[in-house]
Order: sequence, then structure tokens, then C-alpha cells
Amino acid sequence: METPKRRRSATRARLLEGALEVFAERGFHGASVEDICERAGFTRGAFYSNFGSKDELVLALFEATTDRLLEQIAALLPELATQPGTLLDAVLGLLDDAAPDQRQWHLISTEFTLHALRSPEAADALVRQRTVFRQRLTELVEEITRTSGLQLSVPAEQFVRLVMALHEGARSQSLLEPDAVPAGSLEHTFLPMVLAAVSRP
Repeated sequence: METPKRRRSATRARLLEGALEVFAERGFHGASVEDICERAGFTRGAFYSNFGSKDELVLALFEATTDRLLEQIAALLPELATQPGTLLDAVLGLLDDAAPDQRQWHLISTEFTLHALRSPEAADALVRQRTVFRQRLTELVEEITRTSGLQLSVPAEQFVRLVMALHEGARSQSLLEPDAVPAGSLEHTFLPMVLAAVSRP
């Protein structure tokens, strides 16, 4: 028998899935609550019983992505931490796996970031989400460097910020020019050079 809690969780998941599709198609500002409800097959009442606003819904999408990342790190860390040389592959792999549809996620995250730059409240919430994401990646980097005997000359968090910045910028270029910039090519070409410059055995 389906419990109210499980039913609510299923409703929330379907609203998030519907929102992901509608935001990618019409943009954050172009998508209405009605559009999202229609795509998910629910009423406005169902929406507002789960989310207070579109902002809150997008942040829930970010949270779901972060939660998926945390699960992957927890599962992979024991194996990755004992394999020298896997640092960049581990971090880049997790960044890619956190967003299965790169184009869809890039559209949503970019537009919501622009929205957050104009809205202090949205900015605070987005920074909190991104901080959790970055902290977990930093812990992964610290664990791998510790067990592999690699020493960074910069704080691990700063290295993670650089990796994320390059990854996000490269993703934009590869989506626009897939032939000239195949997905992952910039990261795998230049990040080993960066790592070599800021680390030593």
C-alpha cells in the first residue's frame, strides 16, 4: 500500500523531472508553474504543496544533483583513494556523471546563475548548494592526494574551483562547437599540466 509520504515523494520527483524538461526548452523565466504542472501531470496545488516558488524548485534540482554526487563519492572513494593517478579522472568523471544530460543541465544552471546574480536571495541559496558540491569534491581530492603521496602547493579547494571553472567553460564551448572542442578535450589536455605545476610527489 502506498503511503502518503511515498506518494508525496513520487509527486515531487515527477515535478522535478517535468521542470527539468520545461526549463531546458523554454528557459527559467519562460517556463511557468502551469507549464511545469502540465508536463508532470499535476495541478498548481500539487506544485505549491511541494515547492514555494520556481526558485525553490530549481534549487531542489541542484540539491538532487549534489545528493547524487555525494552517493557516488561515498561509493567510489575507497577504491579511488588507493589508485595514484586517478585524481583528475575521478573529479572530472563525477562532474560529468552528476549531470547525465550535459546540454539540458548547462542551460538550466547557466540561466539560474544569471538569475541569482540579480537576486541576492537566490544567490545565497545557490552559493550554499555549490559550497556543498565543492566541499565534497575537495574532500575527494584531499583523500586521493593523501593516500597517493601527492602534495599540492595550493589549497585543495582552490584546485577544485579551477577544475570546476575549466569544466564549466569547456562544456559551454563543446556544446556550441562539438567538432572543434569535443566534450572533455580541454580538461584532459590542460588539467594534467595544471596538476603537474601545482603538485609534487
